[in-house]
Amino acid sequence: MLGSMRSRRRLTTALAGFGMLLTGAAVQVGASAPAQAATTHRVLFDNAHAETAGNADWVISTSQPDPLAQNPSPSAETDWTGALSSWGVALQKTGSYSLKTLPSGQSLTYGGSSAQDLSNFDTLVLPEPNTLFTTAEKTAIMNFVKNGGGLFMISDHTGADRNNDGYDAVEILNDLMTNNGVDNTDPFGFSIDSLNITSDYPAAISDSTDPVLNGSFGKVTKSLIANGTTATLKPSDNSSVKGLVYRTGYSGNTGAFFLTSTFGSGRVAFWGDSSPIDDGTGSSGNTLYDGWNDTGATNAPLALNATAWLAGDGTTSGGGGTGGGGTGTCTAAQLLGNNGFESGSTVWGGTSGVITNSTSEAAHSGSYYAWLDGYGTATTDTLSQSVTVPTGCTSAKLSFYLHVDTAETSTSTAYDTLKVQVLNSSGTVLGTLATYSNLNAASGYTQRSFDLSSYAGQTITLKFTGTEGSKYQTSFVLDDAALNVS
Repeated sequence: MLGSMRSRRRLTTALAGFGMLLTGAAVQVGASAPAQAATTHRVLFDNAHAETAGNADWVISTSQPDPLAQNPSPSAETDWTGALSSWGVALQKTGSYSLKTLPSGQSLTYGGSSAQDLSNFDTLVLPEPNTLFTTAEKTAIMNFVKNGGGLFMISDHTGADRNNDGYDAVEILNDLMTNNGVDNTDPFGFSIDSLNITSDYPAAISDSTDPVLNGSFGKVTKSLIANGTTATLKPSDNSSVKGLVYRTGYSGNTGAFFLTSTFGSGRVAFWGDSSPIDDGTGSSGNTLYDGWNDTGATNAPLALNATAWLAGDGTTSGGGGTGGGGTGTCTAAQLLGNNGFESGSTVWGGTSGVITNSTSEAAHSGSYYAWLDGYGTATTDTLSQSVTVPTGCTSAKLSFYLHVDTAETSTSTAYDTLKVQVLNSSGTVLGTLATYSNLNAASGYTQRSFDLSSYAGQTITLKFTGTEGSKYQTSFVLDDAALNVS
């Protein structure tokens, strides 16, 4: 049928500026972290949310984003400046980590073009954030984890509002978990307690197989609370949540000082105090405490083992999911971020303006959808997202709703096409799932489905490429995509 024709100047939404121009199949696109290169684990430490407010100095180096600019071969924690420099230097000295910092004034993104975009990292560390994450940042963080990223959340006690903006880390991290727009139903299986526990040496559980408690950096026996808090576990919401270190006198679902969990294909760790990661040194004028080397605790192995696990080392600590290299179990989930396009161009990559709420075409649901081609001129549009299909999932079903309308009159020649392809992390096409054309034009949407179970254990890019000829328009309109695994 004739359908809607649009001008070459694309009908963009207010969010379309987040789109990325992708011109070749050999370009890595989308939102999920690309496959790791050899043994290098890529870790981003956040410093964009007042992590140095007051006496806090939660940075690995004052050289940001790259600590190597301060000292390219650190041998001692004083070679980098910051209260987290011991943590950073210990990782750097292994030769297996690439460390960066998100500087103050920037925002967390996922699927963008910035060098500090989460798509370029395996793990995100949030060391006691003191300003709320924006709606877009929360969506970015959650989709990063959902698609295989590691998230390290470090809190402090309630009332530790270091910049006096009305929010402390307890409130900020709880807000991330309950008001993120991706999954607000207790996605990680715990909530942070509003407590100020003045002092304690919480003890680790007895589990010789847990990779966080018994990793390559040493055995964990105790941690440290010096004005901190704990968490309450809710395994009925997420069965993978697991308390590893408990406040004295507590066990089970209450008083967890350090815990792990999974979400989608990703991994999560929580620590209830910033004192254990404080190495006592930092910028001049800060009052710091050396919890990292506290002789009554084993905080360094705990931080380092957890970082390694979050980045993909070891077996799964929690009860479900696979993270970057798990045990082969599978947690049923829908893995695509912004799968109904209602958050605009976030998470997805592709030609600018493809995701739109233009009334010239109708969405399958909601207001936003993806519109490829439809100009009546020679045009190539792309839309893509990377995702990790968990190992152990026997079912992985890709589905989306497609509406095709056209001004072409031929009933036998495919002048305009839409290819649906699977690419690897290097941009190589692994397979073409389907090719649609002007010959598929019809009124309304039709759901299309494909089996992706053969890609279990791989990070793949799902890519839609619309190619239009030079005379008559064909519009390929997509909505409500999903990748359900079980």
